[in-house]
Amino acid sequence: MPTVTVHEAKSNLSELLRRVEAGEEIVIARGDKPVAILRSYEREELAKRRRDGRGSLVGVVPPQPDSAFFAPLSDKELEAFYESTIP
Repeated sequence: MPTVTVHEAKSNLSELLRRVEAGEEIVIARGDKPVAILRSYEREELAKRRRDGRGSLVGVVPPQPDSAFFAPLSDKELEAFYESTIP
């Protein structure tokens, strides 16, 4: 990860934001001591969802527990499924 000083970060914030939006992470240091990491908000949100064990579409696609997707298959649907999978 590239490192910039606080002064460089203040002077070049627009350029650093462009680089972060392109996927780069940048360390901001006070002297030789790293104090912060500048990273994309969207990437951080995606990483947080993954850490929580949730998929990346959480909050994008609403859960539909009453959906027919979760309903048991009928005998006719099961028969059609097994007929299509047996050679």
